[in-house]
Amino acid sequence: MISYIIRRLIAAVGLVIIVSMITFAIFYLMPRLAGASPETLATRYVGRAATADTVQLTTERLGFYDPIPVQYLNWLRGVVFGTTIDTGVAQVNCPAPCLGYSFRNQDPVTPEILKRLPVSFSLAIGAALLWLVMGLTVGVVSALKRGSFFDRAAMTIALAGVSMPIFWTGLISLSLFSYQLGWTPPGATYTPFTENPLQWAYGLLLPWITLALLFSAQYARLTRAGMLETMGEDYIRTARAKGLRERTVVTKHGLRAALTPIVTIFGLDFGLLIGSAVLTETVFGLPGLGQLAIDGTKSNDLPQVLGVVLLVAVFVAVANLIVDLLYAVIDPRVRAR
Repeated sequence: MISYIIRRLIAAVGLVIIVSMITFAIFYLMPRLAGASPETLATRYVGRAATADTVQLTTERLGFYDPIPVQYLNWLRGVVFGTTIDTGVAQVNCPAPCLGYSFRNQDPVTPEILKRLPVSFSLAIGAALLWLVMGLTVGVVSALKRGSFFDRAAMTIALAGVSMPIFWTGLISLSLFSYQLGWTPPGATYTPFTENPLQWAYGLLLPWITLALLFSAQYARLTRAGMLETMGEDYIRTARAKGLRERTVVTKHGLRAALTPIVTIFGLDFGLLIGSAVLTETVFGLPGLGQLAIDGTKSNDLPQVLGVVLLVAVFVAVANLIVDLLYAVIDPRVRAR
């Protein structure tokens, strides 16, 4: 089991490094291949109205004349060990993990990302709990009542939920529950969990439900398909023949075997949702990582976008690592691989 965990840890670290290399190349190598000069990147720090001497000094100070591999290694060294950033006016200490220096804010990227992270994490974890409970429950009941009115109605609603885009359901939810019925605050408000847990949940309730409606539909269909397959296996009939209670047969033998694809997709969905819930954060006005990435893209703030992408890659790698460990718990045969 220990060797299995070590192998997965090495694979997770390798995944993050590969993603960082690809992302860095997209933001810094591709413009060079397209004909952009190092001075073009430097103008994003000093503005287009700066003099040629100022642009040249900024280019040298930021190391844009260095080869791309050297720039990547310097950036990676800052992420791992921290660095000191020369702003031209002062020396700014950027402790690890230093994800760069913002073009727009003229500040290190890491503090702004850490400020937005609790918002995105709160949005993701609340929605994930809802869609897991809803999706698994509906999927199991539909499989056990195959062909019934509940099964047909649930799968029809699930198909509709998968088909509806998040920006549409978000706007409809706002119009109905916030502006007409007044059950939730207009838009979404974020209150730190440590300040007021009830206000934290109340402010994010509508985004949670909106996201859960979309994701739970997919999980319900997957759970139903997995349960229909496993409940017809020979070991299920054997368990029933041994006199086990139906609840034990369904939960311990049927559902456990059907969880493998659910766990896989959940790890990917949860990891990506932390930094890519752009539409949800935009519709509800939440200042999360997705909104930060959009702002950085609009202002060509490459370090800011690169920092968000790297953080999302870390969360996806961690989520995949947890999924691999859960595989070993769900299916002991995985530990021998």
